[in-house]
Amino acid sequence: MTRPDGESDRVGGFAHDAAFWRRLARFGAAYGPEWWLRYSPSIFGWGAALAVPHARHAVRANLRRVRGERGFVRDVYDVARTFQTYAGCLAEVLSNGSKNERMPDAILHGEDHIVAALGKGTGVVLVTAHTAGWEIVGPLLSRERGRPLVMVMASEADEQARKLHDDARRASGLRIARADDPFGTLGLLHELRRGSVVALQIDRVRPGLRARAVTLLEAPGSIPEGPLRLAAASGAPIVPVFSARRGYRSYAIDVRPPLFLPRRPSEAELDTCAQTIADELGNFLRAHPTQWFDFGEGIGAK
Repeated sequence: MTRPDGESDRVGGFAHDAAFWRRLARFGAAYGPEWWLRYSPSIFGWGAALAVPHARHAVRANLRRVRGERGFVRDVYDVARTFQTYAGCLAEVLSNGSKNERMPDAILHGEDHIVAALGKGTGVVLVTAHTAGWEIVGPLLSRERGRPLVMVMASEADEQARKLHDDARRASGLRIARADDPFGTLGLLHELRRGSVVALQIDRVRPGLRARAVTLLEAPGSIPEGPLRLAAASGAPIVPVFSARRGYRSYAIDVRPPLFLPRRPSEAELDTCAQTIADELGNFLRAHPTQWFDFGEGIGAK
């Protein structure tokens, strides 16, 4: 929840995304009783919504963009649900590698699409977003299909917080690649050519990266061009996959039809593919408006 100007909101003298808070969350998720892991995230979610005003305002603006004006009471309720869902997902991920680790239940919609993509004999470029359970999708698909999965992520400002969270992600079977690695593209191409699944998030465009203009939720937006170029260079299909949290350790995963680009795509082909991905994301968000964790950093940033 870093602000677009690079500064973090502050809570009690500590950056809200600093290692102190992540370590505290990890302690409760890993060593607390099961009831604590199940119920405490709702309380902490409410607390975060109250304590981080920039993120709260961004979530409210995104909700209005996704589902339209619903009034003050509905805004308060949906903002709280968004933060509570985020806290629940975070706690479940941070429980990985501890006595509280559990593989969540998941309903998979569109399984035939992932089967078709994997049947092409190449790797798969999986495009997703910061929606509830995005860190759960990879391990579930990887274990079900027996394919290694590499999640490409931007580095965090707090190195200790990043390491703590990455350790929990790796405990679930995720492999992490950094988006700001200057040699990262070559490594990802190698992974795809050996049949791995490479997952990238498309709802945030880091400064300096090439992007494609799209229309998202009836408004101008952009998505990173990198996943499209990676798919074209490797010959791998692009599969949009989004997830929603249904309850404690329970998720629904929505797999959309695979998209294909030629090795040397035209500008029009890139634009069409980018817009199709944006349309799939928009459709998902309309169905699950409180499941989008865009706290003012992504294409919904105001």
